[in-house]
Amino acid sequence: MRGLLLWGGWLLAAGYLVGATGSCRHRCCPGRNNACWVAGARRARCYCDSYCERTGDCCEDYHATCRHAAVGCAVGPWGPWSGCSSPCGVGSKARSRQVTVPPRHGGEPCPDLKQRRGCLGEHPTCGTAEEVAKILPDSFSRDFRDAWRRAGLLRHPNLFPTLQPPFSSFLPPVPSYCGYFRLTQVGPPCRGQAWSRQLHRDKRVCVECRGHVSHRHPHCTGHGLQGARTFWVAASMVGCQGSWVQEGLQEGCVCSPPALIFV
Repeated sequence: MRGLLLWGGWLLAAGYLVGATGSCRHRCCPGRNNACWVAGARRARCYCDSYCERTGDCCEDYHATCRHAAVGCAVGPWGPWSGCSSPCGVGSKARSRQVTVPPRHGGEPCPDLKQRRGCLGEHPTCGTAEEVAKILPDSFSRDFRDAWRRAGLLRHPNLFPTLQPPFSSFLPPVPSYCGYFRLTQVGPPCRGQAWSRQLHRDKRVCVECRGHVSHRHPHCTGHGLQGARTFWVAASMVGCQGSWVQEGLQEGCVCSPPALIFV
């Protein structure tokens, strides 16, 4: 019996001594790792991760076992900033760098590898995205009984050289390009006329830009930017308005019925 008690006492003493030191011999971890600990008798746990130096709960042999072989993270230079994520208005840009030497044996962890900051897109076409298109049905341009409508049409004597004013003023202008749009919103007042009742969400419409494009304004007002949501109003109806997304432009085309025109 006495021998058993002596043997048990020796085991407890050995366990106490081992627990007191809490060796990191087989356990060194980089950064903060709550699982990187060793059991001890004097305190419940001691740690072998590099963060233990900040919290003051390292095992007694941490520096001797882990720090002598520690290799801190090394990174390369920052790369260039990316372009602004938004061509118009508020966006963001980013840059990154690469790890050249990864941390080992509890060395310093890597710093941030990516940075992001705000930016303001100022593409030369941003003003185009702010324009509101005024539209009418294509039949509007072929109705010459109204003098106000006639006054808005251009003369093209080169197409009909034998015609002289005032007959040449009755000729409709030739489309300079077509715009294709996907309607994203259509106001309830658009149900008020037959042509505008054909406008509904998700419908693809074709709008002609007639031959009144000048060098100072090389596009019809409101044709927007491809892929961007812009706004339109029906020039002949109060409250009929909505939004659309330009899907593309085509030079020198004629829209298939039912066609619309920019005013």
